[in-house]
Amino acid sequence: MSANLRVGFIGAGKMASALAQGFIKGQAVKCASHVSASCPIADKHLLEHMKQMGCQTFHCNKELMDCSDVVILAVKPQIMPLVLPDIKSLVASKLMVSIAAGVQLARLQADLNPDSKIVRLMPNTPCIVREGVSVFCSGPQVTPQDNATVKQLFGTVGQIDEVKESMIDAVTGVSGSGPAYMYLIIEAMADGGVKQGLPRDLAYKLAAQTMVGAGRMVLKTHTHPAVLKDEVCSPGGTTITALDMLEKSGLRTSIMQAVEAATKRCTQI
Repeated sequence: MSANLRVGFIGAGKMASALAQGFIKGQAVKCASHVSASCPIADKHLLEHMKQMGCQTFHCNKELMDCSDVVILAVKPQIMPLVLPDIKSLVASKLMVSIAAGVQLARLQADLNPDSKIVRLMPNTPCIVREGVSVFCSGPQVTPQDNATVKQLFGTVGQIDEVKESMIDAVTGVSGSGPAYMYLIIEAMADGGVKQGLPRDLAYKLAAQTMVGAGRMVLKTHTHPAVLKDEVCSPGGTTITALDMLEKSGLRTSIMQAVEAATKRCTQI
């Protein structure tokens, strides 16, 4: 990956902002001015955070294309048909990365041109604190060097893996949408702590760090989550009593159904 790599975002929503901040903090780019973003004038408020970070901002996608080596398509899926014709003639030498849920490579390739170098990638918002997880698949024109650029770029903001495109929708259901599930669990755990008399700030801290620690235990020990769970459960103890309640409440099934619902939604876009 070039030390002078310039990254442009077409679209300046929360995911674009999170990635931009992560790239700057992770030194994936030489300086903040090597990151740029564009959006319509009607949405100019979305560019304020980009400006505050020191990024370049535009209201013209063609201007952004001119100063970018890697262009990240960060617009909503329903906006993509409006954006692609506008940049179709400019993509030949660019590495295009789409983070739009449910938009397949074949559709992107057809709306741009057969020679376009297109990567479909699904990140998540913890990229902002460089604890994200991203997966990607590449179109036929993408070179090994392009793949290396994607891995190095998104590797600065968390973990990244290459997968078959058939897996991307399920990935969206697990890790793309997953942070929201985790926030809901953290909030519920903290509410439970407050109900039992803990100060709100302490309850949030305990719940959030417990989730961080549990996740790292799985990743670092390579131990099955069920084994780690069993190690916390003493016979007749507090943890097994709590797990019994969670199982009766259908937590496991609810989360599996949430992942399924998010995955199916990708196919409807």
